[in-house]
This record gives sequence, C-alpha cells and structure tokens, in this order.
Amino acid sequence: MILPIYLYGSAKLRNENQEADLQDREGLTKLIADMEETLKEADGCGLAAPQVGVNLRLVIVDGRDLTETYDYLKDFRRVMINPVVLEESEETCEFSEGCLSVPGIYAEVTRPSKIKVEYYDENFEKVVEEFDRFACRMVQHELSHLEGNLFVDNVSPIRRKMIARKLQAISKGTVQTRYKSKK
Repeated sequence: MILPIYLYGSAKLRNENQEADLQDREGLTKLIADMEETLKEADGCGLAAPQVGVNLRLVIVDGRDLTETYDYLKDFRRVMINPVVLEESEETCEFSEGCLSVPGIYAEVTRPSKIKVEYYDENFEKVVEEFDRFACRMVQHELSHLEGNLFVDNVSPIRRKMIARKLQAISKGTVQTRYKSKK
C-alpha cells in the first residue's frame, strides 16, 4: 500500500522514534513492503518510517536507480531496523541533498565521509557494516530522520535564509508533490 509522505512542518517528522519490536515480524514485514512501494512511487532513494507517520527506527535506502552517476550503487539496497551508528570518521565531505519530505529544495550538507552502523536487516539478522561515498550520504540522511532531524537543519545560516520562504510554503501545505503527501 502506498503511504502518504509527511512534509516539512509536520510534528510526525520531529517526534521521538521508538525501537521497532523485532518480535513483530509480520507487522514490520508489512511496513517494509509498504515503505518500499511508497519509495518507488515517489521515485526516491531513501525513506524513514517517520516520513510515513510511523515513529519507529526503520529506514530503507536504495541507490540502484542512481547507477548512471554512481555505478558502485548497482546492488545497493538496505533495510535497516533499529540502526545504531557505531563510528563516524573525522573526515567530512559535502554533498547536495534533497528529501521527499522537503520537496523542491536542495542544499549542500556536510557530514562524515565514513560511518559504521549496526542494524537488523529485513531478515531480522544483525549486521555491522561500513559505508562510504554516496551510500554513506544516503544512510546518514535517512538515519537523521530517526533523530527528528531534516537535512535543512544542517545547512549554513545564509542558505537557511535563502530557503526560508520555500520552507514556509511547504509547512503551510501550499506545495504540490507528484506523490501522495500529507502535512
């Protein structure tokens, strides 16, 4: 089922997110399937449960459609249940980011170049994995949602001022999306 994606200004994006109950395999499997369908319909590369109004620590990252730009992502798809960042590099890098919850806005964001994450995959098996390059960027962006943060929270003050009017329009619900969305 395609779920509505909550937009900037919604409290759902800022709420505290609880650990998913790994014993609820049926419920989590259904949520993962719905999130994947929603992500595909919205033509995105990542989606966190809070973005669809579910305040659980669950993200999906899928870079397979980005292989024209990043050929190393040809098989990159991860479902991460209850992810925890174990390590972050001191080295940082800057990339332009966008978000399905903040439609039409893109901005440069600085994040660690490498991270190590522990999580449960869709088979409910524990995984510890290191990420770098754009895969790292996608994972960090989605994990930020689990902390109630959006990429626009991390932009420079001048850029924040430049996008303030657009953010206000999104929070008022006066923007159109090509996917099912909710304020």
